[in-house]
This record gives sequence, structure tokens and C-alpha cells, in this order.
Amino acid sequence: MIEIGAQVDLSHPAERVWLALTDRQLLGRWFAEAETVEGVPDRLLLHTAGLPGFDANVEVEVTERQEPDLLVLSCDEAGRLSELTCTVTATKQGCRLELREVSTHGAWSGEQHEPREQQLRQALTVRLPAILDWLAFQQVDLRRADGGMTAELPVLGVRGGAGRNPRRRRTLVAVVAGAVLLAGTAAWVTLPPDPEPVAAPAPAPSASPTVTPARSTVAPTATPSARPTRVTASPTTRPSRTPSAKPSRTTESAAPPPPPTPMTARYQTDSSRLFGYTGEIVVGNPGTAAVADWAVVVTLAEGTTVDDVDGANWRQDKRVITFTGTAVPAGGSQTISFDVRDSRPKAREPESCTIGGQQCAGL
Repeated sequence: MIEIGAQVDLSHPAERVWLALTDRQLLGRWFAEAETVEGVPDRLLLHTAGLPGFDANVEVEVTERQEPDLLVLSCDEAGRLSELTCTVTATKQGCRLELREVSTHGAWSGEQHEPREQQLRQALTVRLPAILDWLAFQQVDLRRADGGMTAELPVLGVRGGAGRNPRRRRTLVAVVAGAVLLAGTAAWVTLPPDPEPVAAPAPAPSASPTVTPARSTVAPTATPSARPTRVTASPTTRPSRTPSAKPSRTTESAAPPPPPTPMTARYQTDSSRLFGYTGEIVVGNPGTAAVADWAVVVTLAEGTTVDDVDGANWRQDKRVITFTGTAVPAGGSQTISFDVRDSRPKAREPESCTIGGQQCAGL
């Protein structure tokens, strides 16, 4: 039994190192390109032919997996069999990664052993840390700080506007009220002259002793005739305005609202991971009003589970995952991203995806 081993201390969390070990694209950046074996969905082919210490490509199959601590692979290099164990141990600075390969059938020659071990150490100490640094930079959300300020600015604007608008409204109300009072006063002043011509015949019998009764008769007649005229005019005008406006408003509010436009959803799969995939669902609102009550229901394939979800709340009942979230504005959209762990290297897409009973596009 021949053994080859190497280890490295990394300033990255175990979860990120585990991703570099199991993501097919990342694995190809720091060690060797990987692809599924045609006709054998449970295996991967590592393109190691031409690398120092390797004679051919290596077929690998996972025999044990404990995320993010342990990954055991069964390797077949043109009939030479070995077992590769990857152990991730958390440390104060990050984690320690140790790779140990033991031959189980056949052996490496003396010319292969040292170059193979050297190739493994170089991949761990040079290329892998560079990929992890790059991956860490990609995972940092540099816009998060701007998001807080962007969220605060409209609030301040709304508060300022709310403080000014009531004053302007109060000013306009005061001006309108003053205008109404002035108009009312002017109307009240101008109305009394109208009954004066009625009292004009009184001076005619001025020489007659009946002047006194005539004046007493005219005065009581003029007073009630003028005042009722004002009182009668105001109710006659106001009722005519009130009924004409209110029925129109009542008629408009009674009209039934139009039915809401159904939500849409589009699904796509990113199968770049080694044992699983990342699913993405874009929820769209083609209507003219925001929709708060929506749900996307996804049924996973047998043997798959959800690891992480971004962009929505979620709950799981066996293989059925239900996603819900915040209100989607009119004409807007919301993206849901979720990681699925699969026991097979070849990604198996969900069996179904629906929103509001309608099938998601792209699946």
C-alpha cells in the first residue's frame, strides 16, 4: 500500500473550502477539469492526463460525504485503484485541508510517486488559496452599504414633504376661507338695497295723516321680505350642488375592480456543482398593481434536499418546497436562488414548479 498526502492551512471558512472541493467549475480552476461519465451518472471524469505524476484521466465516485468536514472518493486511473480522503478541520484562522490518497489495487512507480505528490502540494498551497481569495471577493456584497443609504434617503424626502404640504394646505384653506367670507359679506351688503324700491311709494302720502300707519305697514313688510330672501337663496343653491356630486361618486365606487393579472415565474438550473445544483426562479408581476400574496411551489426529485435559499422565505414538506416573499411591484420581478444537494454527480432538475397553479416557464 502506497500513500500520498499533503495538507495546507487556509484563512477561509470550511464552507468555502468545501465549495471549492465539490463545485465542478471551481475544481477545474485549481486541480483538474471534471465532467460526468457518459452512461454512468454516479461518476465523474477528472482530466488529469498530462499532469505530473498522472498517466491517464481519473474516474472518481463519492463513497462518503459529511459536509463540510469529510469527502471520500474512490479513484480509478486506467485500472489502478486508490482511495482519496479529503478532511477539513476548522481552526482559529480558518481551516486546515488534508488530502490523503492510498492505493488499493496496483501501485505508482517511483517516477510517478514524487511528481504526483508535488503536483498535489502545489495545487493545495498555490492555486487553491488563489481561487478561494477570488471566491471570497465574489461573495462580498459591496452594494450592501449603499443599500442602507438608498433606503434612508426616500424616507427623509417623504418626511420633509409631509412637513411642508400640511402648511401649504392650511395656507390655501385660510386663503379660500377668507375669500369665501369676503364674498359672503359682499353678498350680504349688496342684498339689502334690492327691497328699497318697495319702500319708495311711502313718501307719496307724506302730507296725509295716514303716513304713520303707512310707514308702520311698510316697515314690517320690508323686513321679513328681505331676510327670507337670503335664507331661501342659500338652501336653494346648496342642495342643488350636493345631490349632483354625491351620486356620481357613489356610482364610480360601486364599479367592480378589474381581475388581477396572474403572476409569472421562470425556472433555470445551474448544474456546475459536483453533487447538486443551484436553481433560480424569477417571479414576475406583469400587472398594474403590486402583488403581496404569491407562492411558488417546487417538487424536488427523489433523493435531493435543499441546502440554502436566498431571496425568499421557504418551508419544506418532504420533497415539496414552498417559496413566499415580499410584495412584487407592478411590472417588477423578484429572484429566488436555492442550492440543492444531490447524491448523484449529474444534476436532476425538480419534477415540477408552479405559481398560482400555473406551470413555471423553462422547466
